[in-house]
Amino acid sequence: MIIQKKQRTYIPQDLKIEWESLSPILDELLKREINNVGDLEQWLKDKSEFEAALEEDFAWRYIKMSCDTANEQLVKDFQYFATEIEPKISPIGNELNKKFSESPFIDELDQDKYFVYIRAVKKALELYREENIELFTQLQVAQQKYQSITGAMSVKINDQEYTLEQAANFLKDTDRSVRQNAWETIQQRRLADKDELNILFDELIAMRHKVALNAGFENYRDYMFQALGRFDYDAKDCYDFAVAIEQEIVPVLKEQAEKRADALGLTTLKPWDMEVSTTGKPALKPFASGQELIDKSIDCFTAISPVLGEKLAIMKANNLFDVESRMGKAPGGYNYPLAETGAPFIFMNSANSLRDLTTMVHEGGHAVHTFLTANLALNDFKHCPSEVAELASMSMELISMDNWNIYFDKEEDLIRAKKEQLVDVLKTLPWVAVIDQFQHWIYTNPDHNSADREIAFKQIYSRFGAGFANWEGFEQQFGNLWQKQLHLFEVPFYYIEYAIAQLGAIAVWKNYKENPEQALDQYLAALALGYTKPMNEIYETAGIKFDFSAEYVKELAAFVKEELEKLG
Repeated sequence: MIIQKKQRTYIPQDLKIEWESLSPILDELLKREINNVGDLEQWLKDKSEFEAALEEDFAWRYIKMSCDTANEQLVKDFQYFATEIEPKISPIGNELNKKFSESPFIDELDQDKYFVYIRAVKKALELYREENIELFTQLQVAQQKYQSITGAMSVKINDQEYTLEQAANFLKDTDRSVRQNAWETIQQRRLADKDELNILFDELIAMRHKVALNAGFENYRDYMFQALGRFDYDAKDCYDFAVAIEQEIVPVLKEQAEKRADALGLTTLKPWDMEVSTTGKPALKPFASGQELIDKSIDCFTAISPVLGEKLAIMKANNLFDVESRMGKAPGGYNYPLAETGAPFIFMNSANSLRDLTTMVHEGGHAVHTFLTANLALNDFKHCPSEVAELASMSMELISMDNWNIYFDKEEDLIRAKKEQLVDVLKTLPWVAVIDQFQHWIYTNPDHNSADREIAFKQIYSRFGAGFANWEGFEQQFGNLWQKQLHLFEVPFYYIEYAIAQLGAIAVWKNYKENPEQALDQYLAALALGYTKPMNEIYETAGIKFDFSAEYVKELAAFVKEELEKLG
């Protein structure tokens, strides 16, 4: 079960990832004669092998740094790639794109196979500007500071030190004073770094705006829609989607919040009342340790299909998990594909909660996707847009629920977990709308200051229910909530995809409830395509629609509500 990297056929097996070793390979690719379509395909394969080696090297630098943000050497190793390798490769990468797009043999390629790739290369050439290379380098280094700042955050509760992820478990305590104390302590810790993060964010906005202007755009929003390859929808669709969420989802969640207040015997819900179980019972504990979470997740995936369980088992055998929360570890969770190895690494911050279970099955969905696309002909075929990547992960959250009895011994705990998960599915949609609409505002108003930003966030969050809690007396904490969202700092404009994919995932799950075998086959067939087909065709292969109209939102919200009611 130990993974062997694919044998290289073009670059040296022991290639050192430093500029002196990389330069001759790039030079050869640039100068190579291409005399027929066969030569062109071979050139693409060789270029792909080189890119996969580079990607995997960068992946490990990022993974190691996020596992230990306090290690200066690991930060330097990451920065070396960002400052010494990427800026030198970028202009040559553009020349290679030109060589490909100008080849007289491009029309002889199988257009069905290469259409999406050719479209992406043409878009990259259109957006490329030499003056942006240095800015991209500066952005890479600056964005990494977010991890360093947030990775160092911890709090003391009852004389014991906790990471913020660990401390969040107190928000599920049935004693309201314990919850309030924990919430206020966490927020105070976040506020301590508020100014530093605002200064960093101002720097990032200024650089991003400059990137957009250099590329001939009025603002960074319009630039990013092109850079992210959003060929299937535009900014107006995002605004319309937000309205649909406001009209169809927010009232359902408002109703849920009123039921919560009644169940807890409260007239007003405060922010620290939103995570505790309304059953009056302690928080669910689906597992006791990171190791148990991994083992139970392997069993859960095996119960869906032995093929899926095998994927996670391979990862465990190859030490491709780092799941427990600890001091100095970056926040959040991710699945990082290792382009040459053909497997991924799962990183998360488990504090033994239900949320961690859903994070694991979510990242496990991404992991399955990585394995299914590992043998596609070109590395670029594996680079799925987020609307597809998140469909893989969010569908797995819902599909896996039928086997959550592996995590829970008692039927009542299992039902409770499913209910909490379905409410979370609905809660995802307004929060995504908030972060997306906030980003539209940020980048179409680039001259704003941090005070303006806070006002804008409060207005947008209030429009979508503000978490359905009363924030009176905590206005500062309310206005600062956006800083916890890593995506705003590290991957701008990557967020609406979660809502699009969440709708798709509900549709996949609806199919799964009706015909599990067929729905699973369709889902896996869609993932196996990677990005060799347009997005709407991938969704069709999964047996669902690429649609986020108000009607579709309404239909799927009704289905989730119905499933919630069935649980009692």
